[in-house]
Amino acid sequence: MAAAMAYKYQAQALMRDYLLADPLVPYTSVLIGIVLCKMAYDFTRILSSFYFKGYTSLTKIQRIEWNNRGMSSAHAIFITAVSLYLVAATDLFSDRVKGPITFRNSIISTSALGVSVGYFITDLAMIFWLYPSLGGMEYVLHHTLSLVAIAYTMLSGEGQFYTYMVLISETTTPEINLRWFLDTAGLKKSSAYLVNGILMFVAWLVARIFLFIYVFYHIYLHYSQIMQMHAFGYYLTFLVPSVLFVMNTMWFMKILKGVKKTLAKWP
Repeated sequence: MAAAMAYKYQAQALMRDYLLADPLVPYTSVLIGIVLCKMAYDFTRILSSFYFKGYTSLTKIQRIEWNNRGMSSAHAIFITAVSLYLVAATDLFSDRVKGPITFRNSIISTSALGVSVGYFITDLAMIFWLYPSLGGMEYVLHHTLSLVAIAYTMLSGEGQFYTYMVLISETTTPEINLRWFLDTAGLKKSSAYLVNGILMFVAWLVARIFLFIYVFYHIYLHYSQIMQMHAFGYYLTFLVPSVLFVMNTMWFMKILKGVKKTLAKWP
């Protein structure tokens, strides 16, 4: 047993010191992320044309947004699963491990961030291409901040814990997209629309309000470690969660009004 554990730690050290040191790793993962986005976009288009009869009757821009939302849902499911795994199921960011939490990373954590960078590059490009059909300036601001922060922590290895904590908020994306799918498909008055709205409200409250409050509390407790980061990473640690929290709160108020309005009209 001891020998097996020794081999495990040696393998982890090899991956960290040699494979992760290869500058091709993050750039390759970004390219993979862009390719996966294209695959998810095409898969959504093909699947929808077979199983949703109303897909062909949608306008061109509606079909593009439909496929884009399928792509964003795929990314959200992927990055949420990876984030929860790294934060909750491994000791990578555990306080039980010695050393500043702000400098911990692994080949898995860095590669997953690269995939996420690939997604945000792809989605931001589509937003600019079809602006403002896929989202206004608030989406540009959100995606730009996310892209800069994720790219920095991917390349530097700093602050990956806080990046993954914020990325857990992507768990709300599938509910948001499902709401749009149901509305576009003419199912706004269905039970599925109501249930999804309630789930979206709860998920947003937990992942984009309460979780961010915990992130700020964690930053406060580990401020001495954050001070050891480079200046750019230091400011990103405070700026990005703060701006996103303000935006999340504004969007949450709109969601709350929407839920109240839907419940009031429900028979």
